[in-house]
Amino acid sequence: MYAYIGCRTTKERNARGKGIRVYEINNGAWELKQIAKGQVNPSYLCLNEKQDRLYAIHGDFSEVSAYKVAEDGTLTYQNTTETHGTNPVHLTIDRTGKWLFVANLQTGGVSVIPIEEDGSLGKIKELKFISGNGGPGYISHPHQVCQDRSGKWLLVPSQGRLQGVGKITVFRIDSEHGNLKETSMVKGRSGSEPRHCVFHPNNRFCYCLNEKDSTVTCYYFDEETGTLDPKQILTTLPEDFPGDGWASAIEIGIDGTYLYLSNRKHDSVTVFGLDQENGHMTYLQNIKTKGEQPRFITINPDGTMLLAANELTDTICCMDIDPETGLLAYSGTEIAAESPVCVVFKTK
Repeated sequence: MYAYIGCRTTKERNARGKGIRVYEINNGAWELKQIAKGQVNPSYLCLNEKQDRLYAIHGDFSEVSAYKVAEDGTLTYQNTTETHGTNPVHLTIDRTGKWLFVANLQTGGVSVIPIEEDGSLGKIKELKFISGNGGPGYISHPHQVCQDRSGKWLLVPSQGRLQGVGKITVFRIDSEHGNLKETSMVKGRSGSEPRHCVFHPNNRFCYCLNEKDSTVTCYYFDEETGTLDPKQILTTLPEDFPGDGWASAIEIGIDGTYLYLSNRKHDSVTVFGLDQENGHMTYLQNIKTKGEQPRFITINPDGTMLLAANELTDTICCMDIDPETGLLAYSGTEIAAESPVCVVFKTK
C-alpha cells in the first residue's frame, strides 16, 4: 500500500512543504519513496478508480494537475489545466471517471474538467457559480464537492463570508455530457459556514461540518430527489471549552457506526456514535492530535486507523480505532511531513 501526502509550499502560507510525499506502507512501517517537487501548493489530492492517476489542486492559485502513478507508487507529472477560478480547495471524480469536479473557494465556482483517455486533464467544460446575496455578481464560497453514494448528486457546501450564503447546494450530475443542474439548496445556521459533508453508507444520512460555529448537522437525504432535511445539530467541541474551534474535516467509519471530526484551533478530533435507524449522533470522545491545526483527517482503507494532518507542526498523528467502541487511542506512529493538508491511499 502507498500513501500520498499533499501540502502547502508557499511563503505566503508560511509553509515548509516541498511537494507531494509518497510513502510505501508495509506492516505499519512508512518508508519515504519520493517527494514529487515542482508544483506549487499541491494540497488536496484524489486518485482515479484504477489508482493509476493522481490529481492535485494548487491551493491559492487557479490550476489542477495530473500525475501518472507507477506500480511502485511513484509519481510522474503529466499535465496542468486551468480551473478558471481562484483558490481551488477540493476535487472529486464522477462515477464514470470522465469528469473532475473542483471547488474554487475565492471566486465561487465549481469547475467541470474532462479527464482524457490517457488520464490527462482537458480544458474546462463548465463553470457553475454558487449564488450569494444581492442578485447577479454576488457569490458564495464553495469549500467542497461531495458526491452521494449513488454518484447521481453533487453536494457543494459553501460559506457566506461577506456577500454570500452559508448553504449546501445540490446538483444533478449529467455524466454523459459533463453538466451540472442545480436542483435544491438548504441554508445552514447564520454564521455557521458549512465546510465539508460526508454520507452514511446507506445514503439516507448526510453529515455536514460547519466551520465557524464548530457544529455538525445531520440531514436526511432523499436519493430520488436529492433533497436534504436537517434533523440534528451538535457542537464538535468539549462542553467546557469556551474558545473557537474552527472545525475542519469530517470522516465516517467504513461501516457507518461512528463519525469523526477535527477542530483545527482546538487541535483535536471528536467522535460521535451514530444511530443506524435515524442517523442521530451521540457524543463519545474528544482527543488531542499531538500537534497544531489538524486541517485534515482520514481513515485508512481497512478502517482500523484514523490519521490527522497537523499542518502547523509537520506531523501526521496516527490513532487506532477500537472496532467495538469507535474510540481513538494513540498508536505510537507519527509521520513527519512538512505542512501536510491531505492524505490518500493507493491499494491496487
